[in-house]
Amino acid sequence: MELLKQKILDEGKTVGSDVVKVDMFLNHQIDVDLLCEIGKEFRRIFDSEKINKILTIEASGIGIACIAAQYFSVPVVFAKKGANRNVGDNIYKADVYSFTKGVTTTIGISKDYIGKDDHILIIDDFMANGKAVHGLINIINQAGATVEGIGIVIEKGFQSGGDSLRSMGYRVESLAVIKSIDDGKVVFG
Repeated sequence: MELLKQKILDEGKTVGSDVVKVDMFLNHQIDVDLLCEIGKEFRRIFDSEKINKILTIEASGIGIACIAAQYFSVPVVFAKKGANRNVGDNIYKADVYSFTKGVTTTIGISKDYIGKDDHILIIDDFMANGKAVHGLINIINQAGATVEGIGIVIEKGFQSGGDSLRSMGYRVESLAVIKSIDDGKVVFG
């Protein structure tokens, strides 16, 4: 998606050789017009799939998933991080390691919102090692639901997440794949 790539080049900031900050337009301050184009693109890419829910993880994926969901006319379900006392035992859980934060967190989704008849599109803002997506797949499998696809806004192609999921047979579609960060410059693959 050329619009997204240009936005990354124009406004993104690199930190070392493995971090790209896009919080000025994607996940702290949000460029809603860009998110609308991202939502349309995910709809175009996954148009032939039988999707009745979009699943993401708290917090950065929620805005992207919500805007994409309007083009699919389906609800968004998101995995909550940390303790979920108000849900009790009625929850699917998985542990997820965050590359960005360097910690493992338990995520959970109420069993009321995902089940065996669901055909799910996973959407997330960034993928490095794919741990968040693996956690969401774990929960989808616990529910007996079906993963119809995985939509990632920005994939770090130089890390293992996308390749690992594709080798497992999942359809992973990333709108921008970063091949490397060389001397502070983003190189797309």
